[in-house]
Amino acid sequence: MTEKIPADIKKEIEKLVKDLNYHCYRYYVLDSPVISDEEYDRLYFRLKELEDKYHSILPDSPTQRVGAPPLDKFEKVKHSEPMLSLDNAFSHDEVREFDKRVKRFLGSEKNIEYTVEPKYDGLAIELTYRDGLLFKASTRGDGYEGEDVTRNMRTIKSVPLKIESVSKVPNEIDIRGEVYMDIDEFEKLNREREKKGEPLFANPRNATAGSVRQLDPSITASRKLHLACYGIGAVKGMTFKSQKELIDWLKEARFPVPKMQVARGIDKVIDAIMELGANRGSLPFETDGAVIKVNDFDIQKKLGVKTREPRWAIAYKFAAHQETTKILDIQGSVGRTGVITPFAIFKPVRIGGVTVSRSTLHNWDEMERKDIKIGDTVLVERAGDVIPHVVTVIKENRTGKEEPFPIPKECPACGSKVVREEGEVAVRCISLHCPAQIQEKIIHFASRGGMDIEGLGEKNVELLYSKGLIKHFEDIYKLKKSNLLELPRFAEKSAQNLLEAIERSKNTTLAKFLFAIGILHVGEYGAKLLARNFKELKNLYHVKRNELVKIKQLGEKIASSISTFFNDEKNIKILKTLEDFGLKISNPDYASEKKEESPIEGLTFVITGTLPKPRKEVEDLIELHGGHVSSSVSASTDYLVIGEEPGSKLQKAKALGVKTISYNELLKIIEQ
Repeated sequence: MTEKIPADIKKEIEKLVKDLNYHCYRYYVLDSPVISDEEYDRLYFRLKELEDKYHSILPDSPTQRVGAPPLDKFEKVKHSEPMLSLDNAFSHDEVREFDKRVKRFLGSEKNIEYTVEPKYDGLAIELTYRDGLLFKASTRGDGYEGEDVTRNMRTIKSVPLKIESVSKVPNEIDIRGEVYMDIDEFEKLNREREKKGEPLFANPRNATAGSVRQLDPSITASRKLHLACYGIGAVKGMTFKSQKELIDWLKEARFPVPKMQVARGIDKVIDAIMELGANRGSLPFETDGAVIKVNDFDIQKKLGVKTREPRWAIAYKFAAHQETTKILDIQGSVGRTGVITPFAIFKPVRIGGVTVSRSTLHNWDEMERKDIKIGDTVLVERAGDVIPHVVTVIKENRTGKEEPFPIPKECPACGSKVVREEGEVAVRCISLHCPAQIQEKIIHFASRGGMDIEGLGEKNVELLYSKGLIKHFEDIYKLKKSNLLELPRFAEKSAQNLLEAIERSKNTTLAKFLFAIGILHVGEYGAKLLARNFKELKNLYHVKRNELVKIKQLGEKIASSISTFFNDEKNIKILKTLEDFGLKISNPDYASEKKEESPIEGLTFVITGTLPKPRKEVEDLIELHGGHVSSSVSASTDYLVIGEEPGSKLQKAKALGVKTISYNELLKIIEQ
C-alpha cells in the first residue's frame, strides 16, 4: 500500500532532485564537480529509497534517466520548423564570397557581426521542452521529419531533464544541437568491439548515430555520449535577439554549449577560423570545420532560406590531414580475446604535425576490399586529427613486387592454430595458453559464473601476472602463501582467504567449468547445454562437429567452435593438467535418455515489455527447456510473453491470434 507522503519528505525529495541535477551539471557539463562520487551516490540512493517508499517521482528525477524497456521501433516526429542543412565553403575565398552575398542581399556594405563555432561531427538532434520539462527528443531525419529518441536521450547525463536556474523559461522551445562522442571514448568502444570480433565503427559520428539509434536505451546509456546545443527551432513565450544571446541563455540554463567567438567583419571571421583550425588537434572531439552564422536574428529573418539551406550561415570545412607513404610491412596483433588484427608499418610520415608510422587495417575483409599489399604506396589520413587509417592504395605506383598478407595459419603470439568461423570477420587464436590473452582468460576463469575464486579479480590477476606468478590456468593452483605475502596487495588474512577460495574452486560442476575455460561462443547457457548431453569432460575430447549439431538449440556455429576447441591437442593437454591438480568435476545437469521431453520443446516464443527477470535470463530459460526465442511476432509464433508496458508486438499478436501469457504463466507451463 502506498504511504501518504509527508510534507517534509516531499521537500526532501524536491531538494535531492534539485541538488543531484546541479551536481550532474557540474560533473558532465562543466567538468568541475564540487562533491565526491561517494557523496553523489549517497544522495542518489537516498532519493531512490524515498521514491520507492512513497511512490513519488518527479519528472526531472535523475533516477529516471536509465531503465526504460527496449522499443520495438522508433516513432516518427515532425519538426515544428525544418532542421536545415548548411552550405559548405572549402577556402577562405569562398567564405569571403559568402559575406559578399549577405551584403548584396541586405543592400549594405557595412561589416556584419558573425559568430564562429566549431562544427561537431556527430548526430543532429532536437530537444523539445514544454513548461520547462523535456517532452521529446528527435533526430534530424530528412530535416522535416525525424525519429523519436526521447528515452535514449534521457540517458545522456549532460541533457537537462528540466530547464532551471534562469529567470525566464519559455512555454515551449525546440533546442537544437549535436550529440557526439569523444575520440578517446570512440577508440575505447572500437577496442572492445575488436576484442569481441564485432564490426568496427568507421568514425565517432557513426558510433554516435549507432548509439543513439538503439531500440534498447540501456545500450545508449552504456556509451559515454555528449551534447552541444547551438540553435533553436520553434519558441513560444520568449524571444531572443541574437545567436550570442541564445548561447548565453542556454549556458545559464545549464545546457552544454560550444565555445563561440563573435567577430565583426569577414577578416575577423577568418582569423577565428584559423585559430580554431590551429587548435582543433587539442580538442577531445572530432571537428571537421567551423560554422559561421549572422549573429543578429532580425537580419537572419531578412536573409531567409534558399530551398534547404539558410542564407545567413555557412560551414567552413577544414582540409583533411592526408599524406602518401609506403607500407614497409604488415603484421598481426593479438587482442586480449584472441582476435587477430592486421596492422601496417609505414615509412614514417608527418601528418598534421604528428609522425605516423603504423595504422590498424581492421580485418582481412577490409584489406581485400581496399586491395592493400606490402610495398604499396598508400594515402593515409588522420581521422579526427588523431586516428591514422589507409584511405586508398595508389595502384599507379605499383612495381609488381608488392605482396599480399594472407590470414595467418598460426597465432603470431603463441604459434597455436587460428580459426575463422564461417560468416565472421574476426580471425582468432583459440589457445588457452596464448600470452596475449591469458590475463583476460584467467579473469574469466576465476569469475563468479566460472570457478568462482573470490579475491582473484582483474587487479590481482594483473599483479600476479606482472610478477610472473600466474602465466597459465594451472599456475593458479600452484600459488603459495609465501609468494603472495611478498606482494603489496596481500597480508596474512587476504593471502589465506585467496588460497582457501582457490581450494574451494576444485569442487565444481561441468557446466561451470566449461563456461570458465572460455570456449568461443559458449556462454553459461551453452555450457549447461553441453553438460546436459555429455556426462564427463573426457567425453568431449575429440568430439566431432556432426555429433554436436544433433543437440537442439546448439547451432552449427557454436558446434564448430566447440569441436575446434576440443580437437586442439594443446587445449586437451591443459585440461588434463588442471584435472591433475585435483579438480573434482561433478555433473548434476546430465540428462539421462529416460528424461521426459520438456512441455515447451520446439515451441517459438516472443517477449515484449519489462519482465520480473532480465530478458536474457528468460530467453536462456526458454532455450534451456527446448524452446526457441524469436525477435518478431509471426503466424508461426506459439506464445507472446508479455511484461509491463508491452510494445506493438502485443497488437500484432492479437491480430494474428497468437496466445499471450505472463512470465508466471510461462513458469507454470515449464514446471508441468
